[in-house]
Amino acid sequence: MREAAFVKQNKEKWMAFEKALTLNSQLNPDELADGYIHLTNDLAYAQTYYAESKTLLYLNSLASQAHQKIYKNKKESKNRIVSFWKTEFPLFFKQYHQTLGIAFLIFIIATAIGSLSALKDDTFVRLILGDGYVNQTLNNISEGDPTAIYKGGSEIGTFLGITINNIRVAFLAFSFGVITSIGTAYILFSNGVMLGAFITFFYTKGVFFEANKQIWLHGTIEISVIIIAGCAGLIMGNSILFPKTFSRRVSFMKGAKDGLKVVVSTIPFFVIAGFIEGFITRYSNMPNWLAFLIIGGSLALIIYYYIIYPILLNKQHAKQY
Repeated sequence: MREAAFVKQNKEKWMAFEKALTLNSQLNPDELADGYIHLTNDLAYAQTYYAESKTLLYLNSLASQAHQKIYKNKKESKNRIVSFWKTEFPLFFKQYHQTLGIAFLIFIIATAIGSLSALKDDTFVRLILGDGYVNQTLNNISEGDPTAIYKGGSEIGTFLGITINNIRVAFLAFSFGVITSIGTAYILFSNGVMLGAFITFFYTKGVFFEANKQIWLHGTIEISVIIIAGCAGLIMGNSILFPKTFSRRVSFMKGAKDGLKVVVSTIPFFVIAGFIEGFITRYSNMPNWLAFLIIGGSLALIIYYYIIYPILLNKQHAKQY
């Protein structure tokens, strides 16, 4: 069937359904479900025979509106919060593993640049970290405790302050996706450069091992979830740059929703990182084996939850269906 004939045959049906959705008409559930089924059948037909057409864009947009209408008042189970982190999010996140890889690559390249810059130019660290921090850390190193800065303040105060700040950074990385992926890439890049300069600073002062043993107690989770939050921003930014068959508006709404899911998933991990920094990192005299056990366990937790578990869960569901 020619596209013009297809549109002529179904135009009135689509417009009536769209009007009912737009005006928030009191469609009963059966009417809404029936209209949605017909619409998705037409959408599937258009995807097969009219790819890249305006008809396909229109049907995609209309199907998205109908889906939101159907599910916005859906009653949630009492265990929704648990099911989100246990099942819903891992199943959903598998599709964005490639985007996570890109976020990680941007961050690693930036870290290498920051490290090389700090090695080549002594003033670079002061430019990135500030004179106050550098001078205080130099004083701590001279007193034999390079990570003494993590011992200041109360445990609870440090925990709350660090957790809130880390969540703020995560939402910043995500929100910069509004100005396309370039905005989030900038946040990832700047944080990567800062980390590279920070670590290399301790290396140049001969306390690389002592400092990193303490820093990565909380830094393993903290840095990992900043990268994951960057992935959330890239998801939203890419939805603007690459709308595919959706209209740019619908693509952006979907990308923003998906990205928000990712950044929300990081909140419990930031709480864990804040707890470690507030209550554990300050104990610089802990045995090496204990420090590396915490670091290794933190890394394993992140890799399992965000990479391995989504793959396993998707395979399990594929077998069931």
